Amino acid sequence: MKTLDEFVVLFAEQLDETDPSNVTAQTKFRELEEWSSLLALSLISMVDEEFDVTLKGDDVKNSETIEDVYNIVVSKK
Repeated sequence: MKTLDEFVVLFAEQLDETDPSNVTAQTKFRELEEWSSLLALSLISMVDEEFDVTLKGDDVKNSETIEDVYNIVVSKK
């Protein structure tokens, strides 16, 4: 299982306009200027590929920070 730090790096790779050095586990991802439903789909796809876990839209919707998403992924492993 990947660590939280590794998950943050993978999350940051989904972003085109945000400097990865500004992305932390405590980042409130929906407050990012570039956050969109398309990025949510990219996140769901990345989690499926990297962790073999199926995230649902509600999982993302009910999360506030990147760490929240990570904790959901871990709980589904």
